[in-house]
Amino acid sequence: MASGDGQQSQALTKPAFSEVQASALVESIFGLKVFKVQPLPSYDDQNFHVYISRTKDTADGPTEYVLKINNTESSKNPDLIEVQSHSIMFLQAAGFPTASIYHTKGDNVTSLMSVGISRQNSLSLFLLRIFDSIHCSIHLDNGSETKSYLVRLMTYLPGRPIAEISISPQLLYEIGRLAAKLDKTLEKFRHPKLSALRRENFIWNLKNVPLLEKYLYALDQNRNRKIVEQVIQLFKDEVMTKLNQFRECINHGDLNDYNILIEPSSNSAVYRVSGILDFNDMSYGYYVFEVAITIMYMMIESKAPIQAGGHVLAGFESIIPLTAVERGALFLLVCSRFCQSLVIAAYSCQLHPENKEYLMITAKTGWKHLQQMFDMGQKAVEEIWFETAKSYDSGISL
Repeated sequence: MASGDGQQSQALTKPAFSEVQASALVESIFGLKVFKVQPLPSYDDQNFHVYISRTKDTADGPTEYVLKINNTESSKNPDLIEVQSHSIMFLQAAGFPTASIYHTKGDNVTSLMSVGISRQNSLSLFLLRIFDSIHCSIHLDNGSETKSYLVRLMTYLPGRPIAEISISPQLLYEIGRLAAKLDKTLEKFRHPKLSALRRENFIWNLKNVPLLEKYLYALDQNRNRKIVEQVIQLFKDEVMTKLNQFRECINHGDLNDYNILIEPSSNSAVYRVSGILDFNDMSYGYYVFEVAITIMYMMIESKAPIQAGGHVLAGFESIIPLTAVERGALFLLVCSRFCQSLVIAAYSCQLHPENKEYLMITAKTGWKHLQQMFDMGQKAVEEIWFETAKSYDSGISL
């Protein structure tokens, strides 16, 4: 969802390629003949749905892909993007519904592209030249600045976001299991650059909730801001002191209601997960972070948001039971993720008002859910979560 690990302004980091330019990139870097290109919604990277034309070399392969152009901040860390890409391939080999990575003509998973930006901040594709197997450059007639972007091509996954359906308790349970299985499987993932996932100042890592203080000016002086300030202080007092008691793992970190795709199973009344998207927020974290993040996002579209957390927790704990300390932090961690999403969205809207509709998806119901949790209090919310989760042990889910 998010961009770089630092705190610098992201005002000019999001790519702004046209469909014609995206098509040229696919053909030049990946050697595929493009039939059609359509833009896809994105947070601060740029994504395109790419349809390719069949040739004798691609007769048996997929015909739909996603071209992902990372923003300039993320592109400064190619080791991180490489590790994320290999983790996607690792998970697919382990049976998870992740995308396949299409290699460049030089047989790499990414390509670093340098682009000249004119004074009007427009991109013009006058000449595309591949310098070597992983680097290309776009030259402009009177460019005043050069920016670099990492480019990847992945298979387009079938299905629709779970945000578009009414989520059943059983599907919430399965998503909880999925989150736990991801973290459990990633314990076996090995890569020489794995340390790139230790993203100490990454704003979307839950342990960095105190960094939100730098962005509070984006909020109005109202109850919402006061709640966020309270959450940050409680996080400092009650979570930071317990981090060394949480069990560490690699987190996907963004299992939101648009990053999980579903399709009807053979029984059309039941859905199954058909795709897991967006590994950009992957980093080292803790098991309890993953379930907290997942609970928060599953609450967004739920008709019974508080109860939703119990079903997700039950699924997660069927694979990875939480310790008492981890369970005790869950309420505050879910509140903290709401704060991360809501504060960063408000800040990002100031930078990219043209992308407000996408950036404010969580805010449509997020503030209401956060206020409800605060009004109910930790004890009341935990009672619902834990009793709902416990009901699965007896085979009677609430």
